[in-house]
Amino acid sequence: MAKPLVHWIIFLLLMIAFIACNGQTQKDLPKDKTSKSKVTPNKLPKLIKTQGSHEGDNVNCSLQDKAGNIWFGTTGEGLYKYDGKSFTQFTIKNGLKSNQVHYILEDKDGQIWIGTAMGVCLYKDKNFVEFQIPQPKNPTSSRRNVFSIMQDRNGKLWFATVNGVYIYDGQSFTTFVVNEGGKGFLSQKNNVEYILEDQEGNIWFGGRGNKGVFRYDGKSITNLQLRSYNGFSPTLQDNDSWAWPVLQDKNGDIWFCNWNGVYRYNGYSFTTFTKKDGLASNSVARIIEDKNGYLWFGCGAENNEICRYDGQSFTCLAITNGPRQKGIWSLLEDKTGNLWVGTRNTGLYRYDGTTFTNFSEK
Repeated sequence: MAKPLVHWIIFLLLMIAFIACNGQTQKDLPKDKTSKSKVTPNKLPKLIKTQGSHEGDNVNCSLQDKAGNIWFGTTGEGLYKYDGKSFTQFTIKNGLKSNQVHYILEDKDGQIWIGTAMGVCLYKDKNFVEFQIPQPKNPTSSRRNVFSIMQDRNGKLWFATVNGVYIYDGQSFTTFVVNEGGKGFLSQKNNVEYILEDQEGNIWFGGRGNKGVFRYDGKSITNLQLRSYNGFSPTLQDNDSWAWPVLQDKNGDIWFCNWNGVYRYNGYSFTTFTKKDGLASNSVARIIEDKNGYLWFGCGAENNEICRYDGQSFTCLAITNGPRQKGIWSLLEDKTGNLWVGTRNTGLYRYDGTTFTNFSEK
């Protein structure tokens, strides 16, 4: 009788163990096996192209909003929003003015403004609201490119367009005239593409085709001729004397860029930085300053490299296996310190300080 009792006890123990293990397995199963919001560690979301853009198109601008979403504007695929898990694409089918996006700005009220090739719109309550910027009687172009948007310290919005500069006070638009030799902003050689307000409240303008840059102090405009400063421009060709005012750093210096290098203005004189000083390329389209005070430069035309400047020297990093078309057109540091890099062929990469992670469609 002892052996059957032992067998029975062993059988009961095995059943208890099986039930316990099976119960634990069921408890660990996800509640929703088909959850689309989850991203597996070995499969990152991709920025998928749907509009038939070509290799020459790029990720042109970027912004992280107050909620933590990251926005990417492209020159052929419209607008993307990344929430940390997946990308949502917006095109003209969703109400966007154009699939060619030049600039993204979040204003002080948390509203997202988008400058496109066909005007400006506001993303509000999951919809796009169109704003009609007035056109001059004899426009320079039939297009309505809005190249950049800036909100000044008083809350007014400034729009740099293909047909001039306009200010929006929340109710209406007014024209702001930038003079060059009395010709006014409608001159082809006075194209404004970038607007920057410095710490003293001066507003800077710059764009391709200009002779130098413009500074507005609230009363008058001063045209700074780049070639008049020794060493400012490596060449003296008229079409190379323009520059984009893109950044004022923590030290108060203002940085400009063009296809001949980058330039630092300390309020008195300009200092030039080119390939001879360690830049990967003289062609620079984007400059940002990170949380540690390092400057990053997006280089183009010759390579796909970003260069970091520590105040003394440049360290350049290449995106390996990047797009065949060369050029960095967007730089953004997110709230966690990662750098997001936009390239030709609508390429998107994230740099964590060690490696580049590809978020582009293959």
